[in-house]
Amino acid sequence: MAKKIVVALGGNAIQTGNGATADDQKQACLNTAKQLVKLIQEGHKLIIAHGNGPQVGNIVLQQQMNQSDKLPAMPLDTCGAMSQGMIGYWLQNALYEVFHENGIDKNVVTLVTQVQVDANDPAFQNPTKPIGSFYTKDEADHLVQTKGYKMKEDAGRGYRRVVPSPKPVDIIEKKAIIDLIESDNIVVASGGGGIPVSKDNNKLIGVEAVIDKDFASEKLAELVDADVLLILTAVENVAINFGKPNQENLTNLSVSKAKQYIDEGQFAPGSMLPKVQAAVQFAESKKERQAIITSLDHAYEAVSGKTGTIVAQKEPVLA
Repeated sequence: MAKKIVVALGGNAIQTGNGATADDQKQACLNTAKQLVKLIQEGHKLIIAHGNGPQVGNIVLQQQMNQSDKLPAMPLDTCGAMSQGMIGYWLQNALYEVFHENGIDKNVVTLVTQVQVDANDPAFQNPTKPIGSFYTKDEADHLVQTKGYKMKEDAGRGYRRVVPSPKPVDIIEKKAIIDLIESDNIVVASGGGGIPVSKDNNKLIGVEAVIDKDFASEKLAELVDADVLLILTAVENVAINFGKPNQENLTNLSVSKAKQYIDEGQFAPGSMLPKVQAAVQFAESKKERQAIITSLDHAYEAVSGKTGTIVAQKEPVLA
């Protein structure tokens, strides 16, 4: 049965490694498109979200390296918008190529997406997300004094700017996304977690922050009333005791069991933890909803119920 699926692409779906060129990243998007086309051929409606960590980091660095009095660096929210357009273009281009090869007549639309955050989110008092390049202690102190940046030492490699990572509360363009889906378009939206904005009366104000891609994808899935949130990462299954002799790969997971494992510290922060948290949040939002966590090359089989880790209110059974 055809489903409405929000696909949250991990960084490996776009980035092929450190120092990847535009052509490298386009090729990664083409490989991704070849996996996703199987779902489209089954009749599923896809809304594609993606990360942008390496890409927006490079854009910020380019802005910093080339800034001058006549050419000031763009703020972080604008850099996020640049990355949405760039990655959206790569994905559109790749999907059109794969559509042509498979005789599929569909449009792909990338929407520059603003994601609302709460200006009073506690994350703004504790910036944790590192962005941009490394600095010496003296350079970091200078940036604190001249630009008001928050700087933190990063594992002995130097100092980096850190920005808040607030939770998403709404997606400004949600109605447009729904209209595009209902018109049978493939939609790329909420790229990089979306452009973070806060509301001030009738104004939307871009903020210097980075929204976690998994939480933004979950919010998107709720707002478009998706059946499935498909979180694609580097591994086929979520595991407990990861990397230990007693590692156990999980095929199905109830919300209550997932919360137990979260409380036990089974999932690494900044890696699997936000994925499981987002999956739980989506599964809890409506009785029939499921989240699936798996790797890109197992996406089709996972949606068919044959692999991956399925998170639901009650433990589902694999086909």
